[in-house]
Amino acid sequence: MVTFVDPRGVAATEPLAYDLVHPLEPGSRVALMANGFPDSVAFLEHIAEALKPLLPGVEFDRFDKGDASKLASESMLTDAAKADAVIAAYGH
Repeated sequence: MVTFVDPRGVAATEPLAYDLVHPLEPGSRVALMANGFPDSVAFLEHIAEALKPLLPGVEFDRFDKGDASKLASESMLTDAAKADAVIAAYGH
């Protein structure tokens, strides 16, 4: 006999809807910052592809630290800060 256990817990609080504080208009730029873990770049590519239909005309700039154990360079942070929004992601 096999017993299956559902690992999902019950949420203690009701989820809250999230609204963008700064709406992204066509011509806006979103920086995608991968931290260097395996698949962090691929994950952000999927995020960009999912966001493109929701944010028409928004451009995505890609950044990759390349090494999860190191800090992002000053120039990378400066370039990413020029975007209207930044999405930072960990791989696994």
